[in-house]
Amino acid sequence: MRGRRALWFWVFVGPFALGLALFTYVPLLWSVALSFFDAHNTVTPTHFVGLGNYTAVLRDDAFVAGLKTFVLFTAFIVPVTYVFSLSLALMVNRVRRARAFFRSVFFLPAACSYVVAALIWKMSLFNGVRFGLANTVLGWFGGAPVAWLSTPDPPWYWLVVVTVRLWLQAGFYMILFLAGLQRIDPVLYEAAAVDGARPGWTVLRHITLPQLRATSAAVVLLLVVNAFQAFDEFYNLLSDARGYPPYARPPLVYLYYTALGQGQNLGLGSAGAVVLALVIAVVTVGQARWLGPGRTDAGG
Repeated sequence: MRGRRALWFWVFVGPFALGLALFTYVPLLWSVALSFFDAHNTVTPTHFVGLGNYTAVLRDDAFVAGLKTFVLFTAFIVPVTYVFSLSLALMVNRVRRARAFFRSVFFLPAACSYVVAALIWKMSLFNGVRFGLANTVLGWFGGAPVAWLSTPDPPWYWLVVVTVRLWLQAGFYMILFLAGLQRIDPVLYEAAAVDGARPGWTVLRHITLPQLRATSAAVVLLLVVNAFQAFDEFYNLLSDARGYPPYARPPLVYLYYTALGQGQNLGLGSAGAVVLALVIAVVTVGQARWLGPGRTDAGG
C-alpha cells in the first residue's frame, strides 16, 4: 500500500519536479558556473578567469550606477506601495455593501501584462506630444507639453514609472492585507473601544499594524524583490529605436545588453546576475531581521 502511494506521488509530482530542475535549477547553477569563465558568444566556455568577471562588473560604472539608483528606487517605491495598498485594504474592509465588487476592481490591474500597461502609459497617458492625456490636462490650465520620458532633467520619467507600478501592483498587495485584516479578532477592537481608544490612528497603530506584522513582512519582502527585478516597464517605457537611454537603467537592463547585446558576454552577464542576487539576498535578510516574518502576530 505504501509503495502504491509513493508511486502515485511521483506520478503527480515527478513531471513538475523534473521541469523545475531542468528549467530553473540547472540554468541557475550553470549561470553561476559561467560567471567564472570567459564566455563570449558561447555557453560552453573553456577559458577559466576566476573572479575576473566579478572584478570587471563591479568596476563598470554603468552597473554600479544602476545598482545605486535602484537601491534608492527600492527605498522609495516599497513604502509608497505599502502605504497605498494598506490604505486600499482598510477602505475596502470598511465597506459593508459591494465589497466583492471593489475588491475585484482594485485587483483587476494585477492581471494586466507589464508590457501592455507600459505601452498604454507611454503611448496614451504620458505621450510626449500635446495629444497625450497628461499633456492635454496640462493644456487646459495653460501649461506647455512635457516630454515625460525623454528628458532626464527634470526626471519626469520617474513619475511615469512609479504610477504604472502602483497601478499594477497595489491591488495584489491589497488582497494580502485584506486577508490579514480579516484574521484580526473583532474582540480586540471592542476591547479598545471599551478602554476609550478613539477609532483612527490610535487603533491602527496599537492594534491593526501589530496584528498585520507577518503580512507586512511578506508584503515588504515581495516588494523589495520585485523592485530589484524591475525590467519590463522600464524597458518598454524608456527604450526606443535608438536603444535604452543612459539614465534610469535597471540592473536587469544592463545584464540584458551585456549578455544578449552585440558582445554577448555571458560570463560578465552571469557575474552581474550573481552580484544582483547577493544584493537582493542581503537586503532580504536585513528586512527579515527587522520585521521578523517568522514571528507570530502580536497578540496571537
